[in-house]
Amino acid sequence: MLWQLFWTFFKIGAFTFGSGYAMIPLIEQEVVDKKKWFDKESFFDQFSLAQSAPGPFAVNTAVFVGYKMRGKLGAFVSVLGIIIPSFVIILLIAMYLSDFSENVTVISAFKGIRPAVVALIAVPCVRYFIELKKWQMPIAIAAAIAIWLLGVSPVYFIFGGSIIGIVTTYFKKP
Repeated sequence: MLWQLFWTFFKIGAFTFGSGYAMIPLIEQEVVDKKKWFDKESFFDQFSLAQSAPGPFAVNTAVFVGYKMRGKLGAFVSVLGIIIPSFVIILLIAMYLSDFSENVTVISAFKGIRPAVVALIAVPCVRYFIELKKWQMPIAIAAAIAIWLLGVSPVYFIFGGSIIGIVTTYFKKP
């Protein structure tokens, strides 16, 4: 199991460009669809928690998945898997930065990757929006507009959403 955790997150870390958000479809495909370590609802809960916790999203997700599967050692192994590819790639780029920064082919490749990264980020956002309960949709839309157009800090919405979730669960009739 430890090798599976490491290898799963190593592949995700090695073959994802963009931010941690671009990794969401790959992580979901691996841990929900292929490995069946989480069901969709549990993964959605982990996704929300990983976004709310301080630190890089992909690392937080690796910690949560690894910990669920094999405790502290599983979390450690999963984190190693997700960070080693990025560390090695960044180290190589730093060593040869002058060669990369002005290479027309590399610059062109990164321009070509941008739309794919946007799609990788947009797909899980749309998918999770569709899976929201009807009463949550207007809140999500209002929060997105407030963050995007008014510059309101997302921290307020994370904190407020947590409070609403706790209150609605606490007062929910059994």
